[in-house]
Amino acid sequence: MKVELENVKPEEIERRSFEIISQELGRELPTDTGPIIKRCIHTSADFDYAENLYFSKGAVQLARSAIRKGACIVTDTQMAKAGINKKLLAKYGGEVFCFMSDEDVAARAKQNGTTRATASMDKAAGLERPLIFAIGNAPTALVRLYELITEGKLRPELVIGVPVGFVNVVQSKELILRTDVPCIVARGRKGGSNIAACICNALLYGMDDVR
Repeated sequence: MKVELENVKPEEIERRSFEIISQELGRELPTDTGPIIKRCIHTSADFDYAENLYFSKGAVQLARSAIRKGACIVTDTQMAKAGINKKLLAKYGGEVFCFMSDEDVAARAKQNGTTRATASMDKAAGLERPLIFAIGNAPTALVRLYELITEGKLRPELVIGVPVGFVNVVQSKELILRTDVPCIVARGRKGGSNIAACICNALLYGMDDVR
């Protein structure tokens, strides 16, 4: 069977991919959230993100304002940390943190009978810096964030809630939606560390001063 391939230069592959996404969507997306939605589709080849990504009012603008003021990003996986464009974030004074492998986090989790993700959120709450949380794997991290927020112990600049899976995933996302914290949430079961990282990158790539 003959396979017809598009003749696309390497440097044009991403641009062509976004053209195809726009064509297949068949409709215009909002100017602020659209590029983030399209990048999630580009990362996953899953058009469901055009329907299930929820953005609280002004979330994109508020997140970028926080980044310009030096906000750091806390993730729940080393994979998400690896995927975030740290060079761009550093331009504004920010860093990316993942505490999941830290010995003190493992010890705290064992002592308290919690997951490492829960303990890592407690450690992050001690950072005296503006924080964006990008959660792509552990619903327990979102649950702990909800508790810290409602207890008045933490006020994130943004929560990206996109853990993937089946156990307490949907429920943990809905908890974040109950707060008044700016958020971007993939409602339902879909998500992942790659989606968490790509949302962070879409925010960074969309900053006017990096164009």
